[in-house]
Amino acid sequence: MAALLSLQNYTDSNDSDSDVDLEKDGFNAHLKPLDKPLLNIASSTALVAAPDVVSNEDTSGLRHIDPKTKELKYNPKHDELFAPTVGPINPFKTQQAQAVRNTLSGFAEPAHFSRFQFDNQRQTFSSYGFALDPTTDGSGATDKYIGDSDALEETEGKTVFEKNNQMEKAKKRKREKNTNASDIEGYLGPWAKYKDEETVSKPSEEEQKVLDEILAKRAKAGKQVEEKTVEEKSTLHIKDAYDYQGRSFLHPPQDVGVNLKSEEPPEKCFLPKKLIHTWSGHTKGIAAIRWFPKYAHLMMSAGMDSKIKLWQVYKERQCVRTYSGHKQAVRDVCFNNTGSEFLSCGYDRYCKLWDTETGECKARFTSRKVPYCIKFHPEEDKQHLFVAGTSDKKIVCWDIRSGEIIQEYDRHLGPVNSITFIDQNRRFVSTSDDKSLRVWEWDVPVDFKYIADPSMHSMPAVTLSPNGKWLACQSMDNKICVFNALNRMKFIRKKTFTGHMVAGYACGIDFSPEMSYISCGDADGKVYIWDWRSTKLYSKFKAHDDVCISVLWHPHETSKMATAGWDGVIKYWD
Repeated sequence: MAALLSLQNYTDSNDSDSDVDLEKDGFNAHLKPLDKPLLNIASSTALVAAPDVVSNEDTSGLRHIDPKTKELKYNPKHDELFAPTVGPINPFKTQQAQAVRNTLSGFAEPAHFSRFQFDNQRQTFSSYGFALDPTTDGSGATDKYIGDSDALEETEGKTVFEKNNQMEKAKKRKREKNTNASDIEGYLGPWAKYKDEETVSKPSEEEQKVLDEILAKRAKAGKQVEEKTVEEKSTLHIKDAYDYQGRSFLHPPQDVGVNLKSEEPPEKCFLPKKLIHTWSGHTKGIAAIRWFPKYAHLMMSAGMDSKIKLWQVYKERQCVRTYSGHKQAVRDVCFNNTGSEFLSCGYDRYCKLWDTETGECKARFTSRKVPYCIKFHPEEDKQHLFVAGTSDKKIVCWDIRSGEIIQEYDRHLGPVNSITFIDQNRRFVSTSDDKSLRVWEWDVPVDFKYIADPSMHSMPAVTLSPNGKWLACQSMDNKICVFNALNRMKFIRKKTFTGHMVAGYACGIDFSPEMSYISCGDADGKVYIWDWRSTKLYSKFKAHDDVCISVLWHPHETSKMATAGWDGVIKYWD
């Protein structure tokens, strides 16, 4: 500022006149001092050499305590304990969220009291109906009680853990007394009865009414209404039941180009290629088909239309006889060893024994449960016995002669689906919905082998190989599993046949007579044929419009096969 003022006073002698003129013109007007000294920065602003500075540090002398601290090693001041929390506040938190809390709902202060005192008051309240008021500290003369005031007076405020002699006396039951030992008849001693004791109690009139109603209901529910069985009848569909020599249709024909009486299977079997015949007669699906034993010149079918039909396999290939005697769908059929009789079981809960030739129903058996599978005992000397797997998890053995159950095999945990005799008919294998496979000794109602695995599925269809060594089981995870029937029922992991879709259906399996192929149907109505040795799928073809439930190779022919489906037809392939 001083420099500016000195510049203003500096003049040159040569230019004095011109300077005067310039001043007049206001040339140096900006160098003149201001008229108002108040607007001068120098005069209005005073510079302070040591200004007051506000410190960032806390100078209150208080030590800040972390709110999460549990223990302090010094005596804090009141201001330190109750000082607000240090640090910036989150502007987005609500007032509720900013509150100090140690539980989800708020801040719970720990309260310490005697466990015994708590239980004492709780039990007193539940027993007598009063307790100390929990809002008071429960000490001194200020004890307040809540609850039943009458009970409080009666017990004199004593809890369940305190003795109250008056109440004890009132509670104690009194005995009849006679301690005179000389009174032989009337002496009671310590064995006297209580005065209010009832030795024989009878229900009151109201209780008796209620009891009578309950008993009447039970009697009504317990009555098993005997269902009337359908009258069994049979229809012969051929003109002559006997030929000129007096032989019935059960006699095997000898002019069909194949020796039906031979014991040996064909040397080599071939894959069936074309359809040669279709049997139709059932109005609903077919549940099972069976060859006539030994000769296979006849075939039996069990239908869901509650009828059983017998068909010719050779010559005219017509229906020979129809057997109707079941109220509901027929589930399974089984011939005896000679084929003169057969068993059928259906959803009407009856097992029936029929004469194949005359169509007469010889006997009927029921355990009031649905039989799912039925089998004659294969031994000649035990042809009067048969077993049936039922819906109540049991395998029931019946004696045809007496019509009574002689044995029950009750170990399965689900309905029994199949029974197969193995090991020269000394044992049998059963499968069930409980996803297990059990092996039984004949007439021993305890399974000596139980096969179950978490990876196993239910196996509702089981077939024994012609040589009796292997057991093929249709597993519900779309596989055919094979077990060694002779060697401790070992699962043969390498022999697994896949590619078909059977989940939910008990599609039957069958081996070719000389064991080169294994075949089964599937849910789409196809037939699958695999090579037995290599487990390779050789052939598959569409056979039925609905589920193909059964496939049977002819035991004496080289390449003939019968298939049955839920479309109600049986087809014969070659």
